[in-house]
Amino acid sequence: MKIAFVVGYFPVLSETFIVNQIIGLIDRGHDVDIYAYQPGNTSQLHPDIIKYQLLGRTKFQPSIPQNFFWRLLKAVKLIIANFHKSPLVLLRSLNVFKYGRWAASLRLLYSVIPLLNTETYDIIHCQFGTLAREGMAWRDMGAIKGKLITSFRGYDISWFIHEYGEHIYDELFTKGDFFLANCKYFQTKAIRIGCEPQKIVVHGSGIDCSQFQLKKRLPPEPNGKIYLATTCRLIPKKGTEYSIRAVAKVAKIYPDIEYNIIGDGYLRDELAQLIQDLNVTAQVKLLGWKNQPAIIEVLDQAHIFLAPSITSDDGNQDAPLNTLKEAMAMGLPVISTQHGGIPELVEDGISGFLVPERDVDAIAEKLTYLIKHPEIWSQMGAAGRAYVETHYDMNKLNDELVQIYQQVIANNLPLLQPTLAVAGRLNYEASGS
Repeated sequence: MKIAFVVGYFPVLSETFIVNQIIGLIDRGHDVDIYAYQPGNTSQLHPDIIKYQLLGRTKFQPSIPQNFFWRLLKAVKLIIANFHKSPLVLLRSLNVFKYGRWAASLRLLYSVIPLLNTETYDIIHCQFGTLAREGMAWRDMGAIKGKLITSFRGYDISWFIHEYGEHIYDELFTKGDFFLANCKYFQTKAIRIGCEPQKIVVHGSGIDCSQFQLKKRLPPEPNGKIYLATTCRLIPKKGTEYSIRAVAKVAKIYPDIEYNIIGDGYLRDELAQLIQDLNVTAQVKLLGWKNQPAIIEVLDQAHIFLAPSITSDDGNQDAPLNTLKEAMAMGLPVISTQHGGIPELVEDGISGFLVPERDVDAIAEKLTYLIKHPEIWSQMGAAGRAYVETHYDMNKLNDELVQIYQQVIANNLPLLQPTLAVAGRLNYEASGS
């Protein structure tokens, strides 16, 4: 199959699930092209991006000047240079009557430049619903051809709807060929706002379990430190503030703990100030972004993993987190929240604990319990590893993705078999929630 992946920035350290799908398809003999808005973080590349030379497969849109005069001047140059390739597509991208401000701002014109003279694809896979609206417009204009599949992954089916209303995807639900949700929670939400139930299934985000070795978690030597870890972007919906506050409470009783937070974001300065205000600079460390080998090194040392996700004020929510899957695959007991799709991953009392959102006392209570009962760490860790291997192994999920593609190409809908991520425990009918 010839497949186009439509992504935002590429590569992004926090979006290894996209890389996992791309290399899985390449390994299975399929031809993948990547269309991205702009280059992402290229200073710390995932090893597979280098191994598979994915940047060589990526076409980026021309950068768009903020000043409209310079944007217009550059647009004229782009039209002159590319008009011979596909004049109709370029002219259609300027149709303000059909595409409104999108065309008037010239952003649609800039976005179609990498698509001119592309071959027909079997599948056009838009990795977020927000990108699929653009992919739909490209296909309408004749800039790209193929079956349009959309993945809903989190902010696109939570914050975006909160911001623009429940009818924002109406046209996409009609024109799109098929939809994937990375958890039951978001699948049900998509159906509620208008997606036909037979056009959407749950297809989880996979991880390479072979890269995350199971380790039996044992208590430290007497007077040794207990290491805690979190991997996330430093944005509101990750709830990092609440785990920091909980660790500060626990540190009053157990000062020999160290909490390492991997990631970055616009809340970094605010969280650094909170750490200082709570007088836990000796216990809580903001490590910044790390590539996958460095993340694995931190997790290998850790005893407990924290993921205190919340529904942010703008409605943004999380699916089952890949960072949680990675921690569970390495045998870490976890503390997370009753939030979004996370209860589909973490079995409360089995692989870890789930607490209410924003509940500092509840996080502190469960953390204290785990510190007092290290004998259950390995049992919880083994349960988490088994669950991730069964439901979120990327090799199984990539096999499933190929089957989904093939059935969509053959117009074989609804899909005849339940998907791996829901088989045996969930189904994809709206009445099931």
